[in-house]
Amino acid sequence: MSVAKKDYKRITTKSLIEMKSNGEKISMLTAYDYTMAKIVDSAGVDVILVGDSASNVMAGHETTLPITLDQMIYHASSVVRAVERGLVVVDLPFGSYQSDSKEALRSSIRIMKESGAHAVKLEGGKEIKESIKKILNAGIPVMGHLGLTPQSIYKFGTYSVRAKEEEEAEKLIEDAKMLEKIGCFAVVLEKIPADLAKQVAESISIPVIGIGAGGGVDGQVLVIHDMLGMNNEFSPRFLRRYLNLYDQMTKAISQYAADVKSSDFPNEKEQY
Repeated sequence: MSVAKKDYKRITTKSLIEMKSNGEKISMLTAYDYTMAKIVDSAGVDVILVGDSASNVMAGHETTLPITLDQMIYHASSVVRAVERGLVVVDLPFGSYQSDSKEALRSSIRIMKESGAHAVKLEGGKEIKESIKKILNAGIPVMGHLGLTPQSIYKFGTYSVRAKEEEEAEKLIEDAKMLEKIGCFAVVLEKIPADLAKQVAESISIPVIGIGAGGGVDGQVLVIHDMLGMNNEFSPRFLRRYLNLYDQMTKAISQYAADVKSSDFPNEKEQY
């Protein structure tokens, strides 16, 4: 028996758990600025992630490591001002929570107070358990992140699929169950085998959001620059491009430049 889709005026952490229990898939996209966030929210996306991927797509860094807490708060503040419906989740950047649980809490409090966001996201399992517990004890919702964790790229040495071996897969399942037990409201699984991701989603009651983790999870997330085709240099198997904005924008901007050079712009109707 199918359950009628509920019309959520505002998405909360409770809404997401309810959506999972009702079998409704969860949509999640990144946004880093006011204009893009307004479009994403108006389109009905459930969760808007202010990702540390801003380090890549906004600042041009090779990895997510260089972005700072102050920069994440700036991006998050811009997004929050645009959003009316979606749940805004903000990545804790590298270096803002790994050293000790008190620093993790301080970083999370700054994000919540200074940006107005609704939740934070951390990469890792049992090794950051105490940090997550301290954040949760302060009343701040936490989304977990397992599998490929980009902040640990120099440890892994590659962006290839994680948890293909039995030992790592078992640890991932244990970590997911631990995140649920201590109170996380959801977990992202990045670039792991689809069968494993499905197993995780079926073994815990909180929503599992996948990126490169197959369709057997409770929702999907993509980086908006990738799915809109603004970035034409990134083509992993899991990415579906819904537009080719790189070519369309290049063509439009080239035409503008040519019109200015030829004095075609502005014409008589475009001046006072």
